[in-house]
Amino acid sequence: MKYPYIDYSDNIKVQPVFKGLTGNPLVVDMSVGSQVFEQVDVLDQRAFQAWLDKTMKNKHTWGLASYLEDRETILSQYPQMRAEQRYYHLGLDIIVDLGTPLHAPLDAQVKESYYEAGEGNYGGNVLLVHESPCFETFYSLYGHLNREKLPTPGEKFKAGQVFAYIGDVHENGNWFYHTHLQVITQKGVDTGWVSKGYCTKKDLAAMDSLCPSPLSLFKI
Repeated sequence: MKYPYIDYSDNIKVQPVFKGLTGNPLVVDMSVGSQVFEQVDVLDQRAFQAWLDKTMKNKHTWGLASYLEDRETILSQYPQMRAEQRYYHLGLDIIVDLGTPLHAPLDAQVKESYYEAGEGNYGGNVLLVHESPCFETFYSLYGHLNREKLPTPGEKFKAGQVFAYIGDVHENGNWFYHTHLQVITQKGVDTGWVSKGYCTKKDLAAMDSLCPSPLSLFKI
C-alpha cells in the first residue's frame, strides 16, 4: 500500500507524534499577506515566540502552520531560499512547548540524525525510515530539535516511542518552538528532497510523488 492510503488500513495504526494534545489548535497563517504580519514582526523569531505564547495562553495548548504555504515574506530574508526561489512549505509545522518529546508514528529506524547550522535551517533534525510488509517504504523528517538529545543513525524505535525533543532558538535554526514534519517518498529521497523543506512554484505539480501531505501521518 502506498502512502497516504495507509491511513485506511486496519493493519496499520499510526501513533501520535505528540501525546496529550487536546482542544483545537491555533492555526497560524504564515503565507504572503497574512494578518499575522500586521501583529508581530515574524522576522524576529523571539518576538514571534512571545506573540505565540500570548495568543495561545489559556486558549490553545498547541498550534499548526500549513503544508504548501507560500512563505516568501519570511523566507526571502535567507540567501539559501532566495537564490532558488524556494518558498512553498513542504512540511506541517506543529507548534508545542520547548522540550516536548516526539514519538515515532510508526515502527522506524533512524536513517539520518544531525545538526544543520545556520539561520533558517533545520538545526537538530532526524530522518526516520518506515518499512513494513503492509506499505511501500517511506520516510518522515523532523526539524528544529534539541541538538543534545538526537538519536543515533541506525537506532530503531517502535511506534509510540520517544526519539527526540523540541529544540530552543539557539539550536533549532533560529525558529519558534515547533517541529517541521515532512513526509518523503523513496523517489523523493533518491532525488535529493531530504535536504529541502521548501520548493519552488514550478515544483508544486510534482510534490505529491516526492513530498506528499504529512497530514495522514499526524494524529492526535
